[in-house]
Amino acid sequence: MGEDGEWAVYLSRDMTVAPESSAIPSLIVGLGNPGSQYAHTRHNIGFDVIDALAQSWQVLLTQQRKFQGEVGEGYRGQQRVRLLKPLTYMNHSGQSIRAVLDWYKLEPTSVLVVYDDMDLPLGKLRLRQSGSAGGHNGMKSAIAHLGTQAFPRLRIGIGSAKAIHPEKDTVAHVLGRFTPQEAGVAREVINLAVELVESILQRGIEKTMSRYNHRSIDLETLQ
Repeated sequence: MGEDGEWAVYLSRDMTVAPESSAIPSLIVGLGNPGSQYAHTRHNIGFDVIDALAQSWQVLLTQQRKFQGEVGEGYRGQQRVRLLKPLTYMNHSGQSIRAVLDWYKLEPTSVLVVYDDMDLPLGKLRLRQSGSAGGHNGMKSAIAHLGTQAFPRLRIGIGSAKAIHPEKDTVAHVLGRFTPQEAGVAREVINLAVELVESILQRGIEKTMSRYNHRSIDLETLQ
């Protein structure tokens, strides 16, 4: 449950509209909830991607009150890239993103937001240049504070409760942890997401979309 007593749950999906052009992101944001009770849950897979990027790039994440989150920065080639894990609880993620943008004078198009998506099966990911929140409360907050939908996002599939755990309701599913079998798929998807972000920085959004949006991790291939 979030700090304000709200569960970060999903509503209906909306149509998305891509911007005319895209920029190379300089701020990578992973959405999640702070606290050990939420660590490595389905809803926190955005945090897990940021942790994996930080480890791969040897970037130290430190908690900074002015940003209401954990922040780190480094260089990939000649480009400075910052990583952010908002610590505002999911429903207020946009506050932290906005604080970083204002401090560093960045445009919303320079942000890549990584988050979980129940409409995608576990093992799949989707990169888009723009779009609506699609019922995700963290993205609703991001869009509200950035004042636009025109920023790239990476959706990582966690599967629907109905498809994976019919006995669980949506909240229990989203805030639950992966089973041992699912965890293997999740780890590989996180690794694929790190590879995808590297591709964005090297090739841009459009070429990376063509290269990765058809990719998926299959449980059978891991056995």
